[in-house]
This record gives sequence, structure tokens and C-alpha cells, in this order.
Amino acid sequence: MKQFPTHFLWGGAVAANQVEGAYLTDGKGLSTSDVQPQGIFGSIIERDASNAMQYLKDTAIDFYHRYPEDIALFAEMGFKCLRTSIAWSRIFPHGDDAQPNEAGLAFYDKLFDEMAKYGIKPLITLSHYEMPWALVNQYGGWGNRKIIDFFERYARTIFTRYQKKVKLWLTFNEINMSLHEPLTGVGLSRNSTQSEIYQAIHHQLVASARVVKLCREIIPDAQIGNMLLGGLMYPLTCKPEDVLVTLQQNQKWLFFGDVQCRGAYPGYMLRYFREHGIDVTITEQDRQELQNTVDFISFSYYMSGCTTGDETEYQKQRGNILNMIPNPYLASSEWGWQIDPVGLRTLLNLLWDRYQKPLFIVENGLGAKDTVETDGSIQDDYRIHYLNDHLVQVREAIEDGVNVMGYTSWGPIDLVSASKAEISKRYGYIYVDQNEQGTGSLERRRKKSFYWYKQVIESNGQSLSEK
Repeated sequence: MKQFPTHFLWGGAVAANQVEGAYLTDGKGLSTSDVQPQGIFGSIIERDASNAMQYLKDTAIDFYHRYPEDIALFAEMGFKCLRTSIAWSRIFPHGDDAQPNEAGLAFYDKLFDEMAKYGIKPLITLSHYEMPWALVNQYGGWGNRKIIDFFERYARTIFTRYQKKVKLWLTFNEINMSLHEPLTGVGLSRNSTQSEIYQAIHHQLVASARVVKLCREIIPDAQIGNMLLGGLMYPLTCKPEDVLVTLQQNQKWLFFGDVQCRGAYPGYMLRYFREHGIDVTITEQDRQELQNTVDFISFSYYMSGCTTGDETEYQKQRGNILNMIPNPYLASSEWGWQIDPVGLRTLLNLLWDRYQKPLFIVENGLGAKDTVETDGSIQDDYRIHYLNDHLVQVREAIEDGVNVMGYTSWGPIDLVSASKAEISKRYGYIYVDQNEQGTGSLERRRKKSFYWYKQVIESNGQSLSEK
């Protein structure tokens, strides 16, 4: 019988800047997320020091104050694992502070203790789409090599503080995001040159490798991984030119995994730098540090796309930050994200064959507009179908021999989207009474998918429908 491993880590994933709110509470400093309150695609907005709510993300779903209720709901579903992030600017409000902010550290102590009450393992991302805004303003973001040292100090503080409470770590969320939105990824403006962006990316890769080494020194029994935005591309046709350009498109994001898993820049990337006049300073010390490779690979997967050598003939559409040519064989969500469960099995096999390291699916889910029925229920069968079909393909990949550690679906509780800072695009098993104006009651309510996922976890995947 096809089955998931006995110790498979079922759970969900959120991010600090999309659920916590309390954006300046208890000494927290402004982050890059705070100055983009209308989302990744929004403009930078100057913020004042007031703690009065001005934008939706400032309160979000108020997880900062309501986490005990939410953790209890996750435990009711049977979560084995919860992925979340630490807001860097809660710990070092300006990034270069001499001492950490104790109130920020204390908050995460309480959060991890609450999870421990229910036996839920924390999977913690050190930097999830945010960094202290002061590091961008005063130093130029990751374009400045000094940020490596600031990030190392932050990581050392975090590892030391939580070494007995957290054994699963990730360095940067969707580290290849910088190719599409450099402010979100590395704190650079959108008009930055390719050389500037790749230099900042290089600094981030060195920082990631450095804290991998640091984690092993401080928490020897921990595991630390990377996190990729899984941007799987198919050739639009079987023309050799389409197959080649698809390989090259996939290499643009696999490059990050190659460096973090193999410890060196691949030849195809060095050729890309040469042929496009991209100048990246890589020191001998950098090369040594990059050899500190990750223990496992985590990634997000929402959709696949197509590419061709003659893209002028085809209309692209934006989906999950990426511009992809729609696949004529796939249906799309309300937001135009194409639904491709088989692509998840393909991606799992691709990553396993390439790296031979354990894999962790840390984001996957369906954003949709949910309706509260007159009896108060939310009948989100569309979400159940999406998740069921993807999990069936995960099980198939495990049968293929792929080592999959776990699955944390994105947004187990409704949260504010990263792209446009909207909450009408809901992912959760738990409905939150919040609206775009931020005037909801914040009441939590179980959706139909809540009970479905509970059964999936209880049965370790045996309740999934093969159709």
C-alpha cells in the first residue's frame, strides 16, 4: 500500500509579517515589509513612529496577541510541525543594534513554548521577505557586504536563545525571489543593475552558508535547510530550441540550490555572468564559506509554467510573482495561477535526483475567495480538491524513492497575502473575520477543509482520494 513515512511532518506554514501584526509593538523596528504595506508589488511608503493602524498588515490577523488560540486550533488538526518566521526587526530593530531587543526575544520564547505544549515542532525561517528597513536606508541592503556580519550576529543570537526549543531551521525564504523583486529579496531598488542584484545575492548566499556552519556549532542536533521558490517550467513545444531555453530558465532558480547544496557556483552561471557583463566579486574566503552546505532542501510549489524560444508569439501572465506562459492543458485559479498537481511530483523527483538531500514541501496551497454560508459554515471543497490532488502526487513521489520530510501547506489560517497585501485571497483551513479595511472582528472559524486535513493527518495520508 502506498503510504507516507511514519514520522512525516504534517503541518502548515505562515510568515511573521503576514500574520503577527503589532508592527511596532514592544520595540520592534520598521522592516522592508512595513514600508511596503500594500504588498510586494506596491510602492515604498514612508512610515512614522505611530503604532496606530494605518494599513492591513499593521494588524494582519493579530497573531502576536492571539497565537495561543491559533496554536490550539493547529493542534486540534493534529499538526506535527508549524513553519513560521522570526521578524528580524523584532530582535534587532535597526539591524545594527549593539544589543538585541529582549521583548522581541521573549515573544518567540512564548510562541515556541506554546507549540511545545502540543508537541508541535517549530520550523523557523530566519528571514522571510523582510529585513530591518534601517539596513536598507543606511547601508544599501544586501548590496553591502557588512550585512553579512549583521545577519550572522542576528542568527547567533537566535540560535543561542532557542537552541533547546527549535531544531529545524531555514535561512532565507524563497531566496531566488531577488531575481523578480529585489527589494523584497535583497533590499535593492527595482532599477538596480544585474551586477548589483547578483552581488547582493552573492552576499546573501555567503551569509546563508555562514549561518549553516554557525547552527551546527551552536545546535549540533539541529537540521538547517534552504528554501527555494519552485518555479518549474515546461517547454511549450518539443522543438529543441524550446527544450534548451526551458533548461536555461530552470537553471536561473536552480542555481541557488546548486550553490547551497553543492557549495560552489555552477559553470552555467559563470558563463551567464560572462556573456551578460555581470561582475560579481567573489573572494577566496567566500568560496571557502560556501562549502558549508545545507542539510535539506525546502521549497514552495504553487504552479508550473511554460517557456519557449519565441515568446513574442505567446501572451505571458503573472502568477506567483513569475511571468509564465500559460499551459493550454491546465486549469487556473481565480488569480490565474495554473493548477498542476503532477508538476509537484515532477519537481520532487527533479530535486531529489539533482541533490540527493531530503526534501521538505514548506509551501503549497490554493488562494480563493471563501463565502460564509447563512449557517456560518465555509464549504471550501475547491481547496480540499486542490490539496488532495497535490498530496496524492507527493505520495507518488515517495513511492518513486524520493525522501520527503514533510508538508506544511501555506496559510493554514487566513493571512495577508505577500503580493498585494490582501486578505480576500484566502488559503486557510481556519477563516479569520478580517477584511481589506482591517475592520473585521478577527474571529476564527473552522472551514470544511479543517476537518478534512485533520483526517488526512490522523490517517497519515490514507484518507486521500485517488479519484
